Amino acid sequence: MRNVSRIAVLTSGGDAPGMNAAIRAVVRKGIFHNLRVFGVRHGYEGLIHGEIQELRVGSVADIVHRGGTILRTARSEEMMTLEGQQLAARQLRRHDIDALVVIGGDGSFRGAQSLAAQGIKVIGVPGTIDNDIPGIDVTIGFDTAVNTVVEAVSKIRDTATSHERTFVVEVMGRKCGSIALQAGLACGAETILIPEIPYQMEEIVAKIKRGYERGKHHTIIIVSEGVGSGYQIGKDVHNSSGLDTKVTVLGHIQRGGSPTANDAILAAVMGGKAVELILAGANEQMTACVNQKIEGVPLELINGPKRGLDMELYKLAEELSI
Repeated sequence: MRNVSRIAVLTSGGDAPGMNAAIRAVVRKGIFHNLRVFGVRHGYEGLIHGEIQELRVGSVADIVHRGGTILRTARSEEMMTLEGQQLAARQLRRHDIDALVVIGGDGSFRGAQSLAAQGIKVIGVPGTIDNDIPGIDVTIGFDTAVNTVVEAVSKIRDTATSHERTFVVEVMGRKCGSIALQAGLACGAETILIPEIPYQMEEIVAKIKRGYERGKHHTIIIVSEGVGSGYQIGKDVHNSSGLDTKVTVLGHIQRGGSPTANDAILAAVMGGKAVELILAGANEQMTACVNQKIEGVPLELINGPKRGLDMELYKLAEELSI
């Protein structure tokens, strides 16, 4: 059932709202089960250099509502090398760590897989605003990011209406359009541009003009950053339509801020599940929300096809924005 007494947790890659709630759950669930829990600062970079310290109940007090990660995070080029991976595994063994919980996205999980190849037990907790992890329904931070975009667009819409302008709003998502799609549907954007679906400028301009002809006073275009520069798309819209067009790039505000209740709860359950999996002897798994249930699934799923876009949602957004 259990053959562990010391576990560690780290956050890696881009930060996501809810990471702190997941850290808290891992620490307190572990301590509840009489484990000693250690935090690794600065992700894999900190792991390689031995930035490991024990965490206690008080170490994670009052962090559920905080964005970012108290353990900090960093990119690590060294972790991409075999030598770096061996150094990281050596540090865990030096601290007698029996299992490592990695909170992050697919890049972070590939790092976890490399540690598993070195004989380290690993469990992943998916935390990324992109919601692009294969095999699961939702990741920690996605709901907060979508709500951040919706809140921003609601304010932009007031100005767009007052000045009768077209606004292009660029959101995060280099390879995955989930934020743009769900935020665009939630806020009633007239056009949603995502990397998974090609677009035609002529169709965008025609839709804008149809709206103005029936009395609309503004247009909101949501653009996922993977499609291209919001500024260039805004320029193209203006040149093609002659309409007053402004651009807003939301950028990293989508990563910050307090997690929504949904994200805080998801993080707590996933963090707790990670400890349960360790105690049950699991290895190379990640906690996953599948059909609204949290379970352990193989970490190797990240090597498969990317999580597909919800085409039914996209079709609905298109139909509602006529």
